[in-house]
Amino acid sequence: MTMTVAEATRILTAADSPFAVEIRDIRGIPTRCWVKAPNNLIDLLEGSKGYGDRTFLVFEDERLTFQEHYQRVASFASALQGMGVGKGDRVVIAMRNYPDWVITFWATVALGAIAVPLNAWWTGPELEYGVSDSGAKVLVLDDERTERLLPHMEELFNQVNFTVIHTRTPTRVVDQIPSGIDHFEFGSLVGDLDAVMPAVEVDSDDDVTIFYTSGTTGKPKGAVATHRNLGSNLINAFFVATRAGMLAKERAEAKGLTLPESSPAQKAYLLSVPLFHATGCFAVMIPNMVAGAKLVMMYRWNPERALELIERESITSFGGVPAMVWQVLNSPDFDKRDTTSVENIGYGGAPSAPELVRRIKQHFPTGSPSNGYGMTETCAIATMNVGDDYVRKPDSAGPPVPISEAKVVDALGSELPVNMPGELWMKGANVVRGYWNKPEATASTFSEGWLHTGDIAFIDEEGFIHIVDRAKDMLIRGGENIYSVEIESAIFENPAVADVAVIGIPDLVLGEEVCAIVQRRAGFELSEDEVRSHVAERLANFKVPKYVYFRDDELPRNAAGKILKRQLRDEVIDIEVNKA
Repeated sequence: MTMTVAEATRILTAADSPFAVEIRDIRGIPTRCWVKAPNNLIDLLEGSKGYGDRTFLVFEDERLTFQEHYQRVASFASALQGMGVGKGDRVVIAMRNYPDWVITFWATVALGAIAVPLNAWWTGPELEYGVSDSGAKVLVLDDERTERLLPHMEELFNQVNFTVIHTRTPTRVVDQIPSGIDHFEFGSLVGDLDAVMPAVEVDSDDDVTIFYTSGTTGKPKGAVATHRNLGSNLINAFFVATRAGMLAKERAEAKGLTLPESSPAQKAYLLSVPLFHATGCFAVMIPNMVAGAKLVMMYRWNPERALELIERESITSFGGVPAMVWQVLNSPDFDKRDTTSVENIGYGGAPSAPELVRRIKQHFPTGSPSNGYGMTETCAIATMNVGDDYVRKPDSAGPPVPISEAKVVDALGSELPVNMPGELWMKGANVVRGYWNKPEATASTFSEGWLHTGDIAFIDEEGFIHIVDRAKDMLIRGGENIYSVEIESAIFENPAVADVAVIGIPDLVLGEEVCAIVQRRAGFELSEDEVRSHVAERLANFKVPKYVYFRDDELPRNAAGKILKRQLRDEVIDIEVNKA
């Protein structure tokens, strides 16, 4: 009889175990917590010094050791403190995946301030909203984000008094920053070798990050995470890895097999997802720093470059969203590169096909596939399905981690029985406390500690969660949550549009693609490219519809006036299938 996931969980969460669980009162709500979760992220930063000259960050030809990273964080934190940044102040980070991003994050954390990563794909108006909504005291921007914000900077400064710190930005862009706004070059603030990390006391329930999620009303919502939330997610990551190792060993021994010993060499993770996503920051960057692993960063995603880095840096783990794994497997360079160092291929953030699991097992014989479920509001890891269990149940996101309670409810909030689909609710020490400056959205999404995920799911007899649909009008393209209403609102601004519906169309690589079905006003002309250009002027590129269809008749609606999007989706899929 092989060991089950439930049995492994019981063993690992025993009272005397490193993964013991207890109930604590958090903001008046009994909540499942790890007994030995870190008190705050500052302690984790201090602990990272112990890895000394081991390589931490790799970007192109740049390399930083753990000691060099720590010293730059101390220097930058001291500089921020000199600018008046203190406990509870917000620091915006808007840049692509540079080492500067990681340094800025930890310097902000070290001051007890709140890191506010903004989506680097956002347009100028979207970035302006993030700065204004968060009330940021400092903006740390790379060249592209500085350029996008320039047209909005003067008016924004009249609302929010901030300092700009620019990195990797040419003089021609810096010279355009409006007079009166203090600005500094990032490199000039991180070189103080004598800087000492500021001494700041923080509580487990102090706020530490605001990560923006797409908003159902067209405006993103800032999910506020505490030190406890992120410390809990860290232990979630370590627990999942430990349980997977235990199960693999026990099951191999039950078959009379012996698993190869894991290499004692430093682990190396290929960071292929943005750090402004919960996955990149919470599930990859923080756990890898704490574990002393090497984090290899990419300028932009490219499967051929990823394979080159896997070989060059002896990458042991990579992933992101299923689309990225597909692209690596389908790359013409795959057979030309040495990928034998890979031990783990993890992904989430988009639906995945059982065929992907088979392909991973075929082409990465030493690699273990995994898929999980989480949201910005759960600080990434809420469930995980790994190894043989994932092969056995490839359509499941796995069971909840031990501190996560999960239930499926009907429209009245009553819990449903096993295998009955309904809305998934989750609760635990990894669930954020609410949304920044949005009490109504907080009240409608969280109740007595329970997060209403908006996803339709069922829980099977083994406690594995299966996501089957989304209650919210949302699609997921390449791991990016996209709310239809945001794109619909943008398209409605065009005077030629009488009605519009935005839906998701299945895509093998990205999971879903954006499709807009438009009814033109009588007497108006409007082309597909004009719709795309109209959206591109207002929203980030990943929200621009790939497919645009026009209808002469009214869009189908039910008796309550709601557009029948499932019907439209079926119609469009039929059209695309017939084209193929």
